[in-house]
Amino acid sequence: MTVNHAGSLKKEYFLSYLNLILISRNCTLEQAKEIAMELFFHHNINEYGSQTYRRFLDAYKDLKDKIKKDQ
Repeated sequence: MTVNHAGSLKKEYFLSYLNLILISRNCTLEQAKEIAMELFFHHNINEYGSQTYRRFLDAYKDLKDKIKKDQ
């Protein structure tokens, strides 16, 4: 996915990004989070600013809550 460095990314972007990882890699949500941290953030939570990272965490939490609810 292409990233525009001009502004912070929305939670919806990360919901799509994490879902793409989940589907394409057939992995757990925790594994998808680690993959995103490596490939997207390069293990640097400040890579795209604190607001973008916060939205990533919000998307992760939403997906985690959804998975828990569906079980």
